[in-house]
This record gives sequence, structure tokens and C-alpha cells, in this order.
Amino acid sequence: MLAFEGTQLLDVTGPLQILAAVNDERPRETPGYVLTLLAETGGAFASSSGVRLVADGAYSDLPAAIDTLLIAGGDGVRAAMRNAELRAAITAGAERARRVASVCTGAFLLADSGLLTGKRATTHWRSVELLAKSYPDITVEPDAIFVHDGNIWTSAGVTAGMDLALALVREDFGDDVALAIARRHVLFLMRPGGQSQFSAHLSPDASARGRLAPLLRWIPEHVGENLDVPALARAAKMSERSFARAFRKETGDTPARYIELARLDAARRMLSGSKLAICSVAARTGFGSEERMRRAFQRHLKVSPASFRERFQATGETA
Repeated sequence: MLAFEGTQLLDVTGPLQILAAVNDERPRETPGYVLTLLAETGGAFASSSGVRLVADGAYSDLPAAIDTLLIAGGDGVRAAMRNAELRAAITAGAERARRVASVCTGAFLLADSGLLTGKRATTHWRSVELLAKSYPDITVEPDAIFVHDGNIWTSAGVTAGMDLALALVREDFGDDVALAIARRHVLFLMRPGGQSQFSAHLSPDASARGRLAPLLRWIPEHVGENLDVPALARAAKMSERSFARAFRKETGDTPARYIELARLDAARRMLSGSKLAICSVAARTGFGSEERMRRAFQRHLKVSPASFRERFQATGETA
């Protein structure tokens, strides 16, 4: 694994722990993986949390034979992208390795090295738009927990690196070993749903400064109301035709999809912050019916409202 000053601690320790567990499951056999951590120099370096990790060597100590090259991400990734030695290690390592995998924003290091050109990839939900904008020749899958394209693997943020590592184990040693490791570490063998269920917001940013900015700020507070195009056009004091054109131009989205995502965000907040019945949440957020809300959750988050609540609910209002 290649890491750097300011790396995300779990991007390193999470996947390596999963891979190390293979050796625990096969104590009488040749180790499944021999793990090596490299950084700019050998010895201690700081993660983004301040906890220090100890590298086995420098990037220049890259082994001649590599099975899997792992690239960590983290807050220090921007500075790491300017490190010529790291870039050289990624390029050389990719040529020697059977497969290459990035964790979280480590995808930017792969992209900057040209390894993701023409491929599908993912990264942390907060960075998927930046990855897609910065590297238009990459097909970014924003909701994926991890993506496997050829011999390149990329994962979503932080703990998703453990999901990716489990998939690598499953590929190398089969379902039984991977399942045993998942059970020991209290993980899903295949996590249900995508990473959008964890994101702060699904609906577009309402901080636009165009003609529709007041309307976009108004929508989240009125999701329970009728928000069809005629109603939105009236609220914006525009004709329906002019409104539809302006909305697409300013938001890059259709009114129907924008409103659905705004309602989905509102429903997620209610489900996690209250004990309102699911049918009440559907009514208050403008979905109209529990079934219509369920379909929206499945379409965008790949989980049901009930499953989402089980994972994220705190205490709150009841009704």
C-alpha cells in the first residue's frame, strides 16, 4: 500500500486489516498476503487524524514483484498529487502488479497517473463530481461502494475500502474465507445499497445566484406542497415555458427530478431524526403515498425507507 502525509487513517488500516485476516483464517498455510506499507520515507508519518503510521520503506523501495497495489486517499491527496516520487511509484507499481486498487480519494492519484482513462471508477461521495469534472474521460459511478473495471478497482470513502478488500479476498480465496472475515469484523459481505444513502444531500445545491435562486431556497421548506411546473412557475412569477427553460439552464435538471430529490432529502432527515410513521413521512414530504416514496428510495439509494431508518435513526418526534 502507498500512503502519504495526511492520509486517511482508515483508508490504510481498514483494507490492510481485512487482508491480514486471511492469514488468521489459514494459520497452517502459507500466508495469503504479505503486506507492505510505503510512504515518502520509511518510518513514522502522520495521518489526517494525527495518529502516526509507520512505513516499511520509501516509494523507491517498491518491490519488483507486486500482486496488488493499493493507493490510500485522504485530506493530503492534493499535496500527494504533486509528489513526483509517488507518481513514479504508482506508474511503476501498476506495471508490475496483477491489479491496482484505490481507496476513497486515492482515485485521484490513479486518475492523475492516467490509470483510469476510459474506465469506470468511483470515489467518496463528496468528491465524485470533482473527479468527473476533472477527468471527463472517466465514467464516474457516484453511488457505487466499489467499482471493478479490468484490473483496476476503486472504492467509495473510508470504510468502503474494507468492502473493496473483502471483494479482493473473495476473488482470491472464495466465499467461505471472505464470509468468515466479514463475520469476524461485523461487516456485510456485500453491503446493501449504495453510498448515496450516506451523503449529506442528494438534491442540487440551492445557493444559485440566478433568477431562480429565491425559488430554490424556498423549495426545501415547501416539499409537502403541490410543486408541479405550473405551481413552481407561479411561485417564480414566470410563464411555464420560460420557467422550464430557465430551470434547466440554472440547475441542469428537470423540475420533476429536482423536486423528487428535494423530497428525498427531506424524507431522509425525517426518517433519521424522528419516529414519525413512514406513511406520515411520505405525506409530509409530498410523496403522497408510502409506495411512491419507497420507489424513490430504491431508485436513488437502493434501499427501502424502513432499511434507511434502521441504519440512521436517532430519537425524535413521534406521531
